[in-house]
Amino acid sequence: MSAPAPTWTPLAPLPRPDAARLGVRAVAMLVVACVAGVAAFAWPLFMRPDGLTSTTGAPFVFALVLPLVLAVVVAELTSDALDVKGLALLGVLAAVGAILRPLGAGTAGLEPIFFLLILGGRVFGPGFGFAQGALTLAASALLTGGVGAWLPYQMIAAGLLGLGAGLLPGRARGRTEIALLGAFGLVSAFAYGWAMDFAFWPFAIGPSTELSFDPGAGPLENLHRFVLFNLVTSMGWNLGRGLTSLVLIVLLGPGLLHVLRRASRRAAWPTRERPASGQRGGTVAQSHAPGLR
Repeated sequence: MSAPAPTWTPLAPLPRPDAARLGVRAVAMLVVACVAGVAAFAWPLFMRPDGLTSTTGAPFVFALVLPLVLAVVVAELTSDALDVKGLALLGVLAAVGAILRPLGAGTAGLEPIFFLLILGGRVFGPGFGFAQGALTLAASALLTGGVGAWLPYQMIAAGLLGLGAGLLPGRARGRTEIALLGAFGLVSAFAYGWAMDFAFWPFAIGPSTELSFDPGAGPLENLHRFVLFNLVTSMGWNLGRGLTSLVLIVLLGPGLLHVLRRASRRAAWPTRERPASGQRGGTVAQSHAPGLR
């Protein structure tokens, strides 16, 4: 008798390790952090900078950002989602990012730090990505002496970048995943540059040019002025940052994703598996599951 022909079944989507699972408190803190970030960057649309400078306003942003970052980490720790191994990995990735940042020194937008934030958020989730982004920028500023009025804004922007990477669709793998991460790296690099420039634009070139912030104009008029200002002053930097992230993700992404996912398997973090057809909820499995790559 001939052997029966093999049957092929579609592969189930791979589970994602949760180095920092989002509990209710962590979600609440991340929502507050996102709202604070939008307010910190978009304030020129709603406020007039009369008597306000970036130097006088930065300490208030600092006082807001740091407790939020600590609150996310503490919320995860107290919910048993981010254990000692996760905290150690967070410290290692933040330290590596802090060391990578001076290598580019921001020359022509060549900043090799952001691709690591994207990979960390992708592998370990949005909560981990937010904490990694904010702590990496803080550590690199302390290492390079770059503490200034811009640091709290950089921490918010990098945290939101890592958060966004953690929220990308989880089904993609292989070349599709690299293409997805590369596209996100390119777009997020421009978004990071736009946000940073927009927060400091009212103080950058004074009030007397056609590209200056106009307190008496409406939001749309000021947005138009900002777009022109950004194209003239920052387009090359944003493009360099985006291309750097894209190239590093394409060249180093597959290997680093494998290393980070292997670390998650060894740490045996829980993973979220998508429910099968007909099931209402997902199951929780250990991250050393054989299907995880």
